[in-house]
Amino acid sequence: MEAPQHMPNVVGGGMVFKFDLPAFGASMGRPELLPGNTGWRWGRSDGTQFTMRFEPVLPKLYFERNNPAEIRAFFYDGHVPSGERSHTITLSWTGDATWQPSRTERLGGPPANMWPGDVIGTRSAPAPLLSATGTTTLAAASSPNRDASTRYWGTNVTAYALFNTPKPAVAEQAKRLAALGYNLVRLHHHDSPWVNPNVFGNPKTYNSTTQLSAESLDKLDWWIKCLKDEGIAVWLDLHVQRAFKPGDNIYGFEEAAKGKDSADLKGYAYVNLTMQQAMQRFNEAYLTRRNAYTGLAYKDDPAVVAMQITNENDITHHFGNALLPDKKVPLHHKVYRNAADAFARQHKLSADKVWRSWEHGPSKLFLNDLEQRFNDTMVGHLRGMGVTQALSTTSTWGRNPISSLPALTVGDVVDVHSYGGVGELEKDPAHAAHLGHWAAAAQVVGKPLTVSEWNAEPFPNHDRHTLPLLMAAMASHQGWRALMHYAYSQEPFERNSPSNWHGYNDPSLLPMLSAAALMYRRGDVQEATTTYVFDPGAEVFFNQAISAANAPALRTAAEKGKLLIAMPETPALPWLQRVAPPPGAVVLKDPNPSLLPSGAQEVTSDTGQLTRNWAKGTYTINTPRTQAALGWIGGEDIALPAARLKLDTRHASVAVQSLDDAVLGESRHVLLSIGTRSMPAPGNKTPFRVEALAGEMQVKAPPGLKLYRNGPFNQWPEHPVRYANGHYLIRLDGRLPVQWLALRPAV
Repeated sequence: MEAPQHMPNVVGGGMVFKFDLPAFGASMGRPELLPGNTGWRWGRSDGTQFTMRFEPVLPKLYFERNNPAEIRAFFYDGHVPSGERSHTITLSWTGDATWQPSRTERLGGPPANMWPGDVIGTRSAPAPLLSATGTTTLAAASSPNRDASTRYWGTNVTAYALFNTPKPAVAEQAKRLAALGYNLVRLHHHDSPWVNPNVFGNPKTYNSTTQLSAESLDKLDWWIKCLKDEGIAVWLDLHVQRAFKPGDNIYGFEEAAKGKDSADLKGYAYVNLTMQQAMQRFNEAYLTRRNAYTGLAYKDDPAVVAMQITNENDITHHFGNALLPDKKVPLHHKVYRNAADAFARQHKLSADKVWRSWEHGPSKLFLNDLEQRFNDTMVGHLRGMGVTQALSTTSTWGRNPISSLPALTVGDVVDVHSYGGVGELEKDPAHAAHLGHWAAAAQVVGKPLTVSEWNAEPFPNHDRHTLPLLMAAMASHQGWRALMHYAYSQEPFERNSPSNWHGYNDPSLLPMLSAAALMYRRGDVQEATTTYVFDPGAEVFFNQAISAANAPALRTAAEKGKLLIAMPETPALPWLQRVAPPPGAVVLKDPNPSLLPSGAQEVTSDTGQLTRNWAKGTYTINTPRTQAALGWIGGEDIALPAARLKLDTRHASVAVQSLDDAVLGESRHVLLSIGTRSMPAPGNKTPFRVEALAGEMQVKAPPGLKLYRNGPFNQWPEHPVRYANGHYLIRLDGRLPVQWLALRPAV
């Protein structure tokens, strides 16, 4: 390493080593630091063990924030001296070691700059998605008189997309959303201070959030009107990131603002009466005024089916710490501590334990009670206004343990936010959680479950196309009520920029999102026949930090059957309603044992329809009307009853679906949806470059059909196909960016 000059006050200057403890911790243990900053070691002395040494000795070597899975090795400490410096790093090992190719090597194929450009238009959905007959078309809207059996396949429209999209484009996108299969849209980030304008107007000019902007409300009214016209229901958030201003006259504003000109309410609202009153005033103004286009107040509109009181704002796991004495908020801490002491006296608990929000034990009882009081107040106010819609208080998110669930049961639904990463299909449930496990571990006995946000980071991860069908299949199997991808758009649609928060133009996601919508909404995947109920009792429930991250029993139960969490009888929480496990349920007491055989590499659901092989990184869905294969399916011979795949492209998703009332094999209108890698153009611009699928597919169907593929400008040219032995033989050469193929009678 060479530095042309001395650089003082340097932060950083080293390497980070990350250890996959969820996958290998059971066999390898935790890494350890060697003495004197000389290196680290990982593994068992009597088995496989890796040792890394540095010469000369490093100035700093440590675990990041006490994280046993991340070691930081620094070559510099505080400054970089001028001149040249050399280090020798030696990795040695004992026992068996298997060296895997890099992900780039494993994916193979031509480089992204040689992929063809995307051809999906962003203003309308491909026409054949609309042209099926019968009642199961993608565009079929739910009845306005929705009942408890309605399944909601949703997305989020957020921030700048809400307020800066021209009205004609709003109407256009509402039609496109319906055509792509959505029947629910969550309106989000309407109040966030980084959005200009937001529901209050221009954040740079207003000094209080007591008045709502007429212009902004008009935009929201129009969105709701256009969505309603297409049969799409609406989920309203009442608070996302509202930041109070000095003119709001909030008690303790200065200490909550921490030197800024605005104050977030998260955490503080649970002990700050003036914040609660301000939230109630907003709710009343927002929900009782008449929509200029529908003639109905939001609270009276049957198109508005659900509301969330406050977004990602729990005190049981995240924001209880905001009220501690070291956060220098004496006014808020005093109210918090008084409430904690009163709770301790009432229930004869240790006062010194009750206020310690970062610890499990009595504090989790108190924090749930404190959150419940806020929830009960807010729900009561809404019901008093005449709100009849389903209410969510807030969500589990950011690795909440199950001890955060009791307060959420005050709402009509328990809501979840779940974000995954790269390689979700490859996570062994005996050792690691994928994003579906996190949602499953929040389904409470007797309460519907909704997922108002799901996604994966970082963008653009190569396997994001696998997630829609994984989540939709799991939701059907678990019996969840609603799923909302985050997000359809955060920007006005004419910008057409790539982002993790803009699904509307993502060629990897769109075809699989529409396939998932059809599969989920018409119930192709059966609900589980076996129910597992985690019911450990109050002592374990509140005293241990149990979550999908550390509970193999929960993860493996969700792979096999339906997982439910039972609320314990808790004298200190008399409002917490216990619903007994359903008859015949398998009751789990211990979170630690896996329900799968030791060393298992795959699992099939109790219905026989879903199979995940984490060793191969594949997932298959086998139902009468949807059959699909996802993940590392290239080079494999994937045989499903009505479809066979022999692909050259190594990582892909392919769904084969009947678009009429017939089962696959007999259907005369079959849609093939294809997901592959895609990358933004240089400079993070569109059009995306799309890895074109290469390989052969066989689809069982009656004779006499033609094959069409999606092309530029929403055209559907005919594609060559051969019919033999009751199957259509389809070949793609890896040159065309095909995301949909349609087998149907000639048009």
